[in-house]
Amino acid sequence: MGALPLLAVAVGFGWAAPVLAHAPQAASAPQWAELSRWSLEPWPVVLLTASAALYALGLARLWRHAGAARGIDRRQALSFAGGWLALAAALASPLDRLGALVFSAHMVQHEALMIVAAPLLVLGRPLAAWTWALQPPHRRLAGRATRSSAFASAWHAITQPLAAWGLHALALWIWHVPQLFEAALHAEWVHVLQHASFLGTALLFWWAVLGPDPRSRGSGFAIASLFTTMLHTGALGALLSLAPTAWYPSYVASAAALGLDPLADQQLGGLLMWVPGSVAYLAAALVIVARLLAGPAFSPAMPVRPGPPR
Repeated sequence: MGALPLLAVAVGFGWAAPVLAHAPQAASAPQWAELSRWSLEPWPVVLLTASAALYALGLARLWRHAGAARGIDRRQALSFAGGWLALAAALASPLDRLGALVFSAHMVQHEALMIVAAPLLVLGRPLAAWTWALQPPHRRLAGRATRSSAFASAWHAITQPLAAWGLHALALWIWHVPQLFEAALHAEWVHVLQHASFLGTALLFWWAVLGPDPRSRGSGFAIASLFTTMLHTGALGALLSLAPTAWYPSYVASAAALGLDPLADQQLGGLLMWVPGSVAYLAAALVIVARLLAGPAFSPAMPVRPGPPR
């Protein structure tokens, strides 16, 4: 099976988090004590808890059957933990509240979803662990469903390396168009769609770059994909940083209420996309180069060879 259920998780986290849709409020300066509280909305907490519990259960069964040296090793388990923590920080930490008022904080939230949580989740191989968490009849049913021709065709189409790259690039650029970004700030369902598309397309992108798909592994596409993504995200960050005026009117009053210059806030958000984002893609490219030089023996997402769990 591929990583498609991760896309469902991305959408699920989005729809389950009403707090994610937040139009900036500027009537009065917010109290920092209020902004420092975690957004413990019930459904995100339930989904985060369930995803971690199922991963732990599946990992325990897999390791009991095959040992830590096969399937998902400790490094991959730690990758999932890191991705899970990044997802929790983006969706439930005080960062979410601050992102409602400060553009640069909102950019940190988006970067946490796309260049921290998504690659770590892909490396952590949660689908394999979640599959082992199922009882054997349900696991066989899931296997038959994913081997169906309709599912296989759809999955093959969206995980083509060029398609995954294009979908992620399209999501990034479209959602930063001022009219759409403003719509996401003022309409819950639009903001949910924005965050779900960021995380979902990022999972596809990193699956094509770091996953076990032979269409990208060893072909050099991963390096080209990372390099070109670094270029176009850097260009978007530069546009935000060098713009002579603020693009998003909703943040003007709210940033001012916090004592921030709205244009400087936007410039900082652009720099966060431009510089740390570029460093993340460059670091991933170096990992891919090391993998290509090491040959087929090194693969951070080698497929599990499942057997009947006990």
